[in-house]
Amino acid sequence: MADNDDIPFNRDFPLKPGVVEQVRPGVRRVLCNNPSPFTFTGTVSYIVGEGKVAIIDPGPDDEAHAKALLDAVKGETVTHILVTHTHRDHSPNTPRIKAATGAPVYAEGPHRASRPRFESEKHNPESGADRDFRPDVQLKHGDVIEGAGFALEALATPGHTANHLAFAWAERSINFVGDHVMGWSTSIVAPPDGSMIDYMASLERLEQRPEQLYFSGHGPEIPEGPRYVRFLARHRRAREASILHRLGKGEADIPTMVRAIYIGLDPRLANAAGYSVLAHLEDLVARGVVATDGDPVIGGTYRIA
Repeated sequence: MADNDDIPFNRDFPLKPGVVEQVRPGVRRVLCNNPSPFTFTGTVSYIVGEGKVAIIDPGPDDEAHAKALLDAVKGETVTHILVTHTHRDHSPNTPRIKAATGAPVYAEGPHRASRPRFESEKHNPESGADRDFRPDVQLKHGDVIEGAGFALEALATPGHTANHLAFAWAERSINFVGDHVMGWSTSIVAPPDGSMIDYMASLERLEQRPEQLYFSGHGPEIPEGPRYVRFLARHRRAREASILHRLGKGEADIPTMVRAIYIGLDPRLANAAGYSVLAHLEDLVARGVVATDGDPVIGGTYRIA
């Protein structure tokens, strides 16, 4: 999205779909061939450990990607399947991997919204939720998944989705951050699936952690993760300031704010940008800074309180 020159994005990610790349000892990655304005070059699945391994985020409903992942671990035993969150580019391939390996599936839980849906809200098809997903083991914040030569701590990082988890490998100073933090772009936070209030709190949670190297659901790894997280938080605060600046000129609806704030936006992302603005407005209304008639919804009109 435009207006992000304050974040040191890295869009250099030459990995080709289906190729297994060893990026660190005990960490391999495989790219799925599902590029889009939302997924960058595609979803990245991770293989953690050697011999007895965990697979993180099996990816979308994609037979070729499942085959590439299973080929990558030929001769090894998959002991755990971990899922960061239930968007359709991350979790629907899980049944294929589970059927082939018999490994149990670990995640926070089924898909759910960050808050109850308002009466006036239609179901948002942009959310791309995988509503069929059910883990075998439900993880809570702080639970540790122990494998052969690795221990991954589940970190509750709601915001992008209510059930988002990151997996920290403290011993290696590595954090698998899913879509909560990405090196190529900001994350989409689209209510009621997502919540800006939760998202900002989760950024703070990661920033206070010691892990330095982040592996993301899309795009390249992020060195100095906590420092990068500070850029993201600052960007969101600047976005909030832009919204308040526009509302300072008079009340406005969300499309008007998107046009004022996102200069040069890819038209395919206009809808997502609108939901991102809504996420900020929901937070601002909750804090009493902005007012609207009725619930803060995508079709609403907003003014300074």
